[in-house]
Amino acid sequence: MASLTLPLNFLTISRRNNPKAPYLNSSISMMSTFRHQPALNARHFQCGVIRMQTGEEDFELKQMRDMAAAKKRWDAMIREGKVKILAPREAGYAIQLSNKPLLDVRPSIEREKAWVKGSTWVPIFDVDNKFDVGTLSRKVTSFVMGGWWSGAPTLSYDRQFLSKVEEKFPKDTELIVACQKGLRSLAACELLYNAGYSNLFWVQGGLEAAEEEDLAREGSQPLKFAGIGGVSEFLGWTDQQRVQAAREGWGYRVLYSARLVGVIVIADALFIGAQQVGHYLQEIRSH
Repeated sequence: MASLTLPLNFLTISRRNNPKAPYLNSSISMMSTFRHQPALNARHFQCGVIRMQTGEEDFELKQMRDMAAAKKRWDAMIREGKVKILAPREAGYAIQLSNKPLLDVRPSIEREKAWVKGSTWVPIFDVDNKFDVGTLSRKVTSFVMGGWWSGAPTLSYDRQFLSKVEEKFPKDTELIVACQKGLRSLAACELLYNAGYSNLFWVQGGLEAAEEEDLAREGSQPLKFAGIGGVSEFLGWTDQQRVQAAREGWGYRVLYSARLVGVIVIADALFIGAQQVGHYLQEIRSH
């Protein structure tokens, strides 16, 4: 099996709220770091800053070690046959011919766009809609670090995930587990296997790797597009949209080119308007 890659921001969990959650997000804001530090006076400021920088570096190193450990566990889990691999097309055959259930563990923002017909939805991570200080700081950090471009939301681990799955499926069920890219579903497979589920199938590459004919789909968008968003989706600059553009031809490209031109025109208009307002305010002050 090809080596599994773990992007540093693929999961968002609050250690304070979820002490037993298996993974942590590496995108930890400096605001959170400062909030948990004791007050610093002028005499100890320099020493305190050094301690905080060292603590931040240690935390990042711990995140890297945790994720490397997760990769090792997941590789071993598949190598030892605890979880079996299915390509998206094979998953489609298993659903149609063997009536195997598919467990969709994606967050609601992806599920609402497209889903496999007849699948059961129990998100392992979902959009964090809380508005406490810690959540807001993570939202700001996520947005600044690329959320505005990718549309990726801040997610939190659902501690009721296992109990919700157990309500729907007996532990001897031959269960297909899928997410958008294949990483969260691996985390879900590990939790389910440790809880006693022994007939697990993982959709390699996630639903994003599925072609339209592989799985019966419902929803407004192709499964490949369910995980994209933000400015990159609006402008058609995602890899999925580029592939689609190559298939659809010039009509598809013209649509997104028109959007880009529109964004440039609006930005220019706002800039010119701001300049005019500035000149107007200067004239008022001068009089």
